[in-house]
Amino acid sequence: MKKISLLAGALLACFMQVNAQDFVSTEPQNKNVLIEEFTGRNCGWCPDGHVIANQICHDNPGRVWAMNIHAGGFSPNTFPNLNTTDGAAICNGFAVTGFPAGVVNRSTATSIDRGQWAAKTNQEMGLAAPCNIGGQAVVNAASRIAMITVEVYYTGNSAEATNYLTVAMLQDSIWGSQSGGNMNPEQYVGGNYCHMHILRDIITPTWGEEITTTTAGTLVKREYVYEIPETIGTPNGVEVDLDNITFLAYVSEKQQGATTRPILNVNELTTLQGSQEPIYPFISSVISASGISCSTVRTFNVSVTNAGTEDLTSIKLEAYVDGEMANEQTWEGTIAPNAAQLFDMEMDIEAGTHNIEVRIIEANGTAFETSKEITTTFDEWAEVIIEGEEEEFTIDIMQDKYGNQITWELIASDMTVLASGGPYTMMVGGSENTQLHQETVTIANGECVKFVIKDAIGNGICCEYGEGYYQIKDSKGNLIVDGDGAFGSEASILLSITDGVSVNETPATETYNIFPNPVKDVLTVKGENMKQVVIYNSVGQMVETINAESDEVRVNVSAYNNGMYLINVIDNNGVMTTSKVSVLH
Repeated sequence: MKKISLLAGALLACFMQVNAQDFVSTEPQNKNVLIEEFTGRNCGWCPDGHVIANQICHDNPGRVWAMNIHAGGFSPNTFPNLNTTDGAAICNGFAVTGFPAGVVNRSTATSIDRGQWAAKTNQEMGLAAPCNIGGQAVVNAASRIAMITVEVYYTGNSAEATNYLTVAMLQDSIWGSQSGGNMNPEQYVGGNYCHMHILRDIITPTWGEEITTTTAGTLVKREYVYEIPETIGTPNGVEVDLDNITFLAYVSEKQQGATTRPILNVNELTTLQGSQEPIYPFISSVISASGISCSTVRTFNVSVTNAGTEDLTSIKLEAYVDGEMANEQTWEGTIAPNAAQLFDMEMDIEAGTHNIEVRIIEANGTAFETSKEITTTFDEWAEVIIEGEEEEFTIDIMQDKYGNQITWELIASDMTVLASGGPYTMMVGGSENTQLHQETVTIANGECVKFVIKDAIGNGICCEYGEGYYQIKDSKGNLIVDGDGAFGSEASILLSITDGVSVNETPATETYNIFPNPVKDVLTVKGENMKQVVIYNSVGQMVETINAESDEVRVNVSAYNNGMYLINVIDNNGVMTTSKVSVLH
């Protein structure tokens, strides 16, 4: 049951001067986008919809939000029950018959297939918005009261004299079952599914509350007091975790019953942890800012918000990696109440998955205790050894029949896209047709690059629709990356470009071709006059010795740990040539 009240006088739209707004921009903007995705835990294709919506949001940060609405026959009331009466009403309002389905800014009378969401989103973002939205939600953890402020500023005239404001609460990280969960491996862990941006409650009426002044230059301000329930859902309700909730506000042109009721704009409200204490800082976010890096030195953006009633003038921060202190900072300045300050904190972190905890241990010269933890994963990288200042690489993409589903990028450490390709053309004819696409790119010595290939449907580029693959070769034709195409939705690899072709113990009389590098499964050593191949790990331990019986030696490294290895090739004259190879699974 909702517990909500409107603050006195807030029911009326207020005519206010332009300088009276606190949160909303008065500059004309294009529309942001809300994707209302109709889904359910028993829907086997719904995770594919989640992947598509997630990608659209990822590609358009701060412009697009997904709201997953669990309703209909595929959404059971077993635990975790994610159904809501608001969600059922919206689902019925758009005549949803198949799942997954969705509406994009409510621009269609009925729901549309997931394959249309991206194009519709791009179309909506290109349209001018007659109004802007801003605001905040201050949440008191002790009382579970949210003080919500929403501002709507009309930069132009709405086509309708009456619009409708809706405020919704969403929740992330709800774990439970999901049919077809393996279609979305980022949210499917150990047979359990992490449900994201789930509609939990609509704080206004389901279809919005009236705004009766919709002309250019009008500022509308609404304030709500909302008591956040402990759990939502009957039966088998799910706990409302205050650390994982967000609030969205959107304005629609018309209400339920209209053939179309387009959303004019949408925005996420800033969520603050509120308190009546004079000194009350909290860490609102910890975000890895390292980007693409082949270094163990990682940078995190730490946002600290002043939720107290007095200015913050000093803060002492500590950062921990897997329980070990990695950084500490003392800051002095001024953070006003409800304002935030961004801090950069560097930590030395190896590749892999790690727990990061940032603590505030002192505020305004007195002891204080609050913290925020995140879990993050950093990719292994493989060294690619080149000669000279730069190297030209060739990227081969062998598409399967459905080339229209394939995209790829090669991204530099400064996030510049060095090369990209796709989507390609869908092949006509047989189901196993393939076609090769080649691109060349020059990469400088010392650069760290990330190659990412994606398949929109999530079935890779192999198998039943043609044996596709992806490869990267250096200028000599050596195979650097060899991907078999069976990667599902996405595959990526991180490469560190360094100089020095090999490390020779003694002058070599023979030249050997050692590929691929990095290697995942099988390493091939080719050359004449080979006697023996001896492999050492990075700490000097001998891993394997192979006697050469021909001009080609194949080494199965699938059981090797990720890392750097020395490949010693000894010829029949006793001369040894040593090369470095990275194993990266």
